[in-house]
Amino acid sequence: MGGNYSSLIMIALMVVVFYFLLIRPQRKRQQEQAQMQNTLTPGTRVMTTTGLFATVVEIDADDVILEIAPGVETRWVKAAIGRVLTPLDDAEDESVQPADAVDDTVVENAKPHGDDQDSTTKKS
Repeated sequence: MGGNYSSLIMIALMVVVFYFLLIRPQRKRQQEQAQMQNTLTPGTRVMTTTGLFATVVEIDADDVILEIAPGVETRWVKAAIGRVLTPLDDAEDESVQPADAVDDTVVENAKPHGDDQDSTTKKS
């Protein structure tokens, strides 16, 4: 009979630990995310869950209109807003250059692809 109580106590203890380590923190994160999404205002810089940086233009009931480039507006659900950007985040975002803005440099003495041997050491 004592073994049954100890196993029930162990199961109950595991449920309590599971609740405090997994369920409660997840619920807290969900509440914070919902609060952030409900406090959005036009003009706020945000990043979506997919990594798109944009500015909030308009807020509807469950939707938000984001400006992703000057004059380009798209409609998103509020749940797609991952985080609100701080001015520090914006400064980092603007310092990243687009891929096509990288200078093309010429590598001197480059060998054509497949030319592994020098012309003086080629076998006849």
